[in-house]
Amino acid sequence: MTLIPVSRAMTGGRRPGQRAAAPAQRRAGTRTYVLLGIIAAVSAFPLYWSLVAASNDNSAAGSWPPKLLPGTHLWANLQQAYTQANFGLALLNSIIVATLITVCVVLTSTLAGFAFAKLRFRGSNALLGILLVTMMVPAQLGIIPLYIMMSQWLGWTGHLQAVIVPAATSAFGVFLVRQYLSDALPTALLEAGRMDGCSTHRLYWHVVLPAARPVAAVLALFTFMNAWNDFFWPLLALGQGNPTTQVALSTLAGGYYMDYSLVLAGTLISTAPVLLVFLFLGKQIIGGIMQGAVKA
Repeated sequence: MTLIPVSRAMTGGRRPGQRAAAPAQRRAGTRTYVLLGIIAAVSAFPLYWSLVAASNDNSAAGSWPPKLLPGTHLWANLQQAYTQANFGLALLNSIIVATLITVCVVLTSTLAGFAFAKLRFRGSNALLGILLVTMMVPAQLGIIPLYIMMSQWLGWTGHLQAVIVPAATSAFGVFLVRQYLSDALPTALLEAGRMDGCSTHRLYWHVVLPAARPVAAVLALFTFMNAWNDFFWPLLALGQGNPTTQVALSTLAGGYYMDYSLVLAGTLISTAPVLLVFLFLGKQIIGGIMQGAVKA
């Protein structure tokens, strides 16, 4: 019988200086790729169907069997929808509104979330409780007072600030960042920064914001999507004279006769900027999320 030294027995039979073997990584099998392909196809089919319907005439939307290949009317329908619904102004307004709302929400949420998570001040728990209560109140209850404030007090109806300013802060964003920074941002790191002479503002810009990049990316994505897809409040505050994309899209669906090819062509126009955001910023957003998951 061969005796194994105690030191090798404690290290699992390895010799001194020998590294442990890395655990074998599981590789995705054929079933996994088939399942992911089916899920991707089902998710992308509505967008493809919009392209097919927008590239045919109106009669193709209700034909049976349905057409599954694009037609030859796509460019003509896009031009007609762009001109009829004033999509040039609508796209510009939506880009301005969604971008400014996203920047404001990310800045205010990271500031307030940092304060609630790491700063100690009197009344912080009470303020956090009030913040959580506001999340339980339906937004529709404040539509009438908000419209009176915008129209009679400030005179902002028909202007973009009537949509941007009320959405510049988010209680959900503050709570989300606060919960993330409570665990992801070590207090010792802030204390080390203070010992090096950093003020609270410098700590926020140089320590808190880099640490909050993953949650800020997620919050920015959700905020941009909500601001881009918002319909009810821009319809009341801006009207048809200064529309966003969703308000302009509603003009194509109104009236006694609905041309589904034009409606879906307008849908493609309003969806294209969001797809571009995912195309160019998707890797950065996913990379930030994964980086935050590894750090946490």
